[in-house]
Amino acid sequence: MSWQQAVVGAVGVTQYQQQGAYGKFNEAKGNRDALVKEQEAEIIEDKLELDLATFNKKFEELEGNVIVQTAKSGVTQGGTAARIRLANLTNAELEKNKMKYNTEIGKARALEEANFARIRGQMARQESKIAQLGTLSSVGASLLTMEG
Repeated sequence: MSWQQAVVGAVGVTQYQQQGAYGKFNEAKGNRDALVKEQEAEIIEDKLELDLATFNKKFEELEGNVIVQTAKSGVTQGGTAARIRLANLTNAELEKNKMKYNTEIGKARALEEANFARIRGQMARQESKIAQLGTLSSVGASLLTMEG
């Protein structure tokens, strides 16, 4: 084996190893990005629980204030006061449903981004394997055509 063949072989091995490391790194990065997005989905869910608890507390305070104000004014709890309470309850449920819907959309988006991050990582790994095969065939062809 000539020194040129040894150099070509060494360079080929180094390039092969670097391509493999590059693919593994990008795959690991994709997996880390996916974990971050999955954690983001969990945070969105936790935020919903906090938002609903805060909303319920404020709504109960508002409802209590309305009851106290109507009682102070001498109005009975029937008629208009009952319709107002019913409207407030309906709007509260609508608002809660809207919060839940927005949370589900946010979670779905985050989980979809997590899936795509994993796919990108897997694709990068496969691309590096293809590049490694190209390197092997190129080095092999070079060594076969060299005269030693």
